[in-house]
Amino acid sequence: MRILISAGEASGELYGAQLIQVLRSRDPSLEFFGVGGDRMRAVGCDTVADAKDLAVVGISEIFSHLPKIYGRFRRLIAEADKRHPDLAIVIDSPAFNWRVARQMHKRGIPVVYYVCPQFWAWRQGRVRLLRKYVTKALVIFPFEEQFYRDRGVDATFVGHPLADQALPAMDRGDYAVQHKLDPAKPWITLMPGSRVKEVGMNLPVMLESAAKLGCGYEFLLPLAPTLDRSFLESLIGNLPSIHLVSDALPALFHSRAGIIASGTATVEAAIMGTPFVMVYRVSPLTYLLGRPRIKVSHFAMVNLIAGEQVVPELVQQDFTVEKVVARMNEILPFGPARDKMIEGLASVKLRLRGPAARAVHPIDRAAEMVLGLLQGRLASRIEATAR
Repeated sequence: MRILISAGEASGELYGAQLIQVLRSRDPSLEFFGVGGDRMRAVGCDTVADAKDLAVVGISEIFSHLPKIYGRFRRLIAEADKRHPDLAIVIDSPAFNWRVARQMHKRGIPVVYYVCPQFWAWRQGRVRLLRKYVTKALVIFPFEEQFYRDRGVDATFVGHPLADQALPAMDRGDYAVQHKLDPAKPWITLMPGSRVKEVGMNLPVMLESAAKLGCGYEFLLPLAPTLDRSFLESLIGNLPSIHLVSDALPALFHSRAGIIASGTATVEAAIMGTPFVMVYRVSPLTYLLGRPRIKVSHFAMVNLIAGEQVVPELVQQDFTVEKVVARMNEILPFGPARDKMIEGLASVKLRLRGPAARAVHPIDRAAEMVLGLLQGRLASRIEATAR
């Protein structure tokens, strides 16, 4: 059987690769094609479009990229018409993927939406798109299941894909040798986002903050798979103590703290137990258009999950060097502020795992749902043939 899978950014591409790996372990005959990147290609997905081409952020920013994005969309649909998938899995990236879901629905192909759009945060009326075009929604945050079910979507909370992530095995000394770091200094991880535009908006202030925090620290900058190394190097310039590293989780695990852009990276920091300051900035026009539509009290996902402010949020005009440095200086030293944040992050991690009685990894739970739909599809086909 053949599965179309579409993931349009770094985190979605990671979850897509994990899901393919588990599904392949259960049924090696499954074939995968769609939108992804290096991770999905490494586990056997034939990518007809690259996730890098869809990594666009912001209301105003997306317009200049529309021709390229539409071209990738047409290529994917044409490939689906050629290969006739038995099931479609779309992961996050709602601007692109709800259109994929609609086209698959028109063709009678069941659609699984894994990592659902955050319509609970803004544009809640768009839930109707999931209700109309999606067969099964697999949600990764505990409060999402009830939200979507109340609005007629068949949704199941499977847990966050990273919630049971094992802590990195490499010790701090070996990590320091590998990346030419000074083990005597505390390290701080900078995560400005996974898309070119948001990195351009977030990283310069992070770098200024790093310079102001001083030479007593070294700074780790994980390279997201949707970004080119040369792009980050051009922004860093000749700044000392900034080290590009390959993976985010080991960097976070071995760091004293982080300066983290809003998004999946905040969940990664929580899972690694690393205190951080959440920051974010978009263009003034995007913020002007988007802010009135936001329906939640917090921007940081860890704060939404906790139902209170666990980490500070510095968004738009509040995202300044002075405020970043002030908040970092509260959590870098040992003391009540740092201890309270670590305790809050541990609570968030526990909630992301889902009910304790379900001792199954979130990716395995998602795979079970997908395989159940495939089996139903196969049974329907056999029944139709028998007639």
